[in-house]
Amino acid sequence: MIVFGKSRRALVTGAGAADGIGIATARALGGAGLSVVITASSARVEQRAEELRAEGLDVRALVANLTLSGDVERLRSDAGEIDILVNNAGMGTVAQPALRRRFIDLSESDWDRGIDVSLKTAFLSTREFLAGMVRRGHGRVVNMASVTGPYVSNEGEAAYSAAKAGMIGLTHALALEVGRSGVTVNAVAPGWIATGASTPEELAAARNTPLGRAGSPEEVAAAVLFLASDAAGYVNGAVLVVDGGNILQERKG
Repeated sequence: MIVFGKSRRALVTGAGAADGIGIATARALGGAGLSVVITASSARVEQRAEELRAEGLDVRALVANLTLSGDVERLRSDAGEIDILVNNAGMGTVAQPALRRRFIDLSESDWDRGIDVSLKTAFLSTREFLAGMVRRGHGRVVNMASVTGPYVSNEGEAAYSAAKAGMIGLTHALALEVGRSGVTVNAVAPGWIATGASTPEELAAARNTPLGRAGSPEEVAAAVLFLASDAAGYVNGAVLVVDGGNILQERKG
């Protein structure tokens, strides 16, 4: 049984997509009895909140561009105190889809955008909410990393890989800084996960995993739920890979 003890309110970033990891995570946390705030860069996050409330969950939505410190400060003011922060925002947005471009063809602005969307968002959000957790002596930060970057990579994903590897480094550093304050910081590293953004090529690659299929957003959300719970009280600075064992095999396909 998942228990949350002192935790009452969670914030999940990057929860605008109807079939993504963010909304699945919000649903899992809300289903466990938490009050959940979801945020994304477009107004579609309001529709996600309506859908979750229709399921009987305590959810509200706030629109914010998490690459802008002013927006994140406003988010902190509107959301109030948060016990669990899930840094799920990353990869791309509706306005700016994920960029795939060979490194030698990347402009400086391409690089900045890749780092901003997938790493700076976590930096700004965590900086805004972590102090309150430390002050109260309790909290959970769960960073959505990826196997891409820390363990493997793909052509055309240099900036994304660097950002997600940086997410792991941020997780390790923060775990050391705030552990004695009752706050744990961990990461989840998904592999091939079937969402509305998955390409046919990605779904084909997922069929070559040891389990022969892509994972689901709900399976990633289950990992987040554990790391956010009291059961993970002695788990700190860890990276939980959710990829069906794909990084274990040298030969794929």
